[in-house]
Amino acid sequence: MQLDPDACYRAYSARDARFDGTFFVGVKTTGIYCRPICPARTPARERCAFYRYAIEAERDGFRACFRCRPERAPGTRQERGLSPTVQNAMARIQAGALSPGSVDALAQSLGTSARQLRRAMHAELGVSPLELAISHRIALARTLLLESALPVTDVAHVSGFSSLRRFNATFREHQGRAPSELRRKRAALGAPQGVELELEYRPPLETRAMLAFLEARAVRGLEHISNGVYRRNVCIGEHRGWIAVCAGQSTTLRLCASESLLPVLPELVRGVRRMFDLDADPLAIGAHFTTDGILSPLFRTRPGLRLPGALDAFEIAVRAVLGQKISVAAARTLGGRLVERFGEVSRGPHPGLIRHFPDAARIARADADELAAIGLTLRRARAVQAIARAVDDGSLALDAADTDPQAACERLEQIAGVGRWTAQYVALRGLSWPDAFPDGDLGIRKALGGIPASACRKLAERWRPWRAYAAVQLWASL
Repeated sequence: MQLDPDACYRAYSARDARFDGTFFVGVKTTGIYCRPICPARTPARERCAFYRYAIEAERDGFRACFRCRPERAPGTRQERGLSPTVQNAMARIQAGALSPGSVDALAQSLGTSARQLRRAMHAELGVSPLELAISHRIALARTLLLESALPVTDVAHVSGFSSLRRFNATFREHQGRAPSELRRKRAALGAPQGVELELEYRPPLETRAMLAFLEARAVRGLEHISNGVYRRNVCIGEHRGWIAVCAGQSTTLRLCASESLLPVLPELVRGVRRMFDLDADPLAIGAHFTTDGILSPLFRTRPGLRLPGALDAFEIAVRAVLGQKISVAAARTLGGRLVERFGEVSRGPHPGLIRHFPDAARIARADADELAAIGLTLRRARAVQAIARAVDDGSLALDAADTDPQAACERLEQIAGVGRWTAQYVALRGLSWPDAFPDGDLGIRKALGGIPASACRKLAERWRPWRAYAAVQLWASL
């Protein structure tokens, strides 16, 4: 997709927050690139160059601004104008796929060759996979240097650099200054101690509504919500830890994470952004429903509702089966029993977080009768077991970063005991698919006047590709 420079300059001059993250501005006289909301004085039109992605500005020799912090700009649900292969490569690289993985392994996971991947990325972005990875490493390092109290050596390691010397040299090359200079700036600004990050989003965002949704479904021992703070235990690969999320300053959420999760921090940040739907563009989504007689009033009243996502789609799949045809409170009770019976013990600092959610391998090994003992019917116990085994053996992919949600839904519906509602609910919450729509949901049908599921599905066709946001609005209207 080509940018319209004149339109970009008008949005930049107006500091229009709706365009934040959709393009970046390189200022030729300073060699700095900024977000369109940068508070610095607006340069003349002829001094500006416009880019879709930060990496394109860096490719042309621009350095990131320290006032508007381009690394904190909200992303987009789908990278604009890119092929699926490059989109998926960007998502995996951002989640740390090349730290310490290889380009060959990344290409193989995408079903292509390293040569073809390099060629595609050069054609569409003008950079190699490794250059993109280095850009993300530097961006993460900037964030940690400015917002955390981690020693520079730890920042280098967390950011994906194998040696402090290499980190210092690369950082100075990209930023024009040593990492220690940013650390002194961080101390002067009075940044908080510990591993805390500010995650930006495009307003509006109804944080209270999101926390209320999560609180109603919080599993005892795994999650805890109080005083506007969401806490939970987290497993990413072999790493165990905890997170806390609350409203930050202005248009940010504050994420606090245990130091045990530092090795997987890029993946964690991406997961939290997905969980709270921070990369959505609510005004653009609302504009899609402007002329819809049913949803237009709902979006006008509550434009900041987002998709309630998740860190782990497998967890959502299991919890969706537990919640079939019972109340939210009953499903939460079953979830607590499952975690207590099969979850790994946690010794975190918060007394409400005492277990981790069991992984697919643990549930796959369990006997169906063991699963049924928590209060499930044998049919649902077998469905949970079948999902776990499919994920464990790789026949069901539930990686929200690059899974094809339609393919995942089709595979889920092949499992006995998993119907359309369950599959679509997993796609909506676990995979954050904006077009997911559980048309058989009792709440959605009630909000639409009690129409049958078939009529509900037909009606929702006009809401594509944002049917999931329609579902969230209909739930909230009750």
